Amino acid sequence: MAQLFLLRHFPTPWNEQRRIQGKTDIALSATARDTLASMHIPAPWLELHWYTSPLRRTQQTAALLGAHTTEIVEALGEMDWGEFEGLTLKEIEGEILRRQLTPDAGLDLQAPGGESPRMVCHRLARWVTQGPANIASSIAVTHKGVIRAALCLGAQWDMLAPYAEDINWSLPLLFDITAAGQLQLVKINCDWQDTRVLWTDTSPAKITD
Repeated sequence: MAQLFLLRHFPTPWNEQRRIQGKTDIALSATARDTLASMHIPAPWLELHWYTSPLRRTQQTAALLGAHTTEIVEALGEMDWGEFEGLTLKEIEGEILRRQLTPDAGLDLQAPGGESPRMVCHRLARWVTQGPANIASSIAVTHKGVIRAALCLGAQWDMLAPYAEDINWSLPLLFDITAAGQLQLVKINCDWQDTRVLWTDTSPAKITD
């Protein structure tokens, strides 16, 4: 058994404009950089094995949080939104109607030239068995699309309705990796100051709340 924390990168100008980024490599906004520079997460977090996606916004987030070294992983890249990248959410809704796509397709909603959430689930599941399953405790700075895929895998969410709990995207989510290499959701919105969630030895952390 291993534990994996997933953290979404902090906002970019496109996030602030509600534009879909996908594989487009947008840097963090000035506001996000200032916020990260003011954060002082406890040292035990920095001792974990850190991963990032190949995109700058995840690498900048990890660096500004204080990660000393990171491993870049292609499988952690954001979902490819194809022809919809750069559009606002409202514009995408219009394109879905215009192209007669099924808006409530859940895991199988796929932008022209892009990926579906189910495809992201498959690449994430493959990576989990190859990398973090072999490390006691690790953290990956990734993207909302990847974390949503993890919730599908680890909490049996079908994406046909909004996720049942409110997620604070500035905090890590904790998943266990079972002996079979499968994700199991343990906790959302892990408090940076509560290091009880971290494994300090080969035994699982004790989470009492």
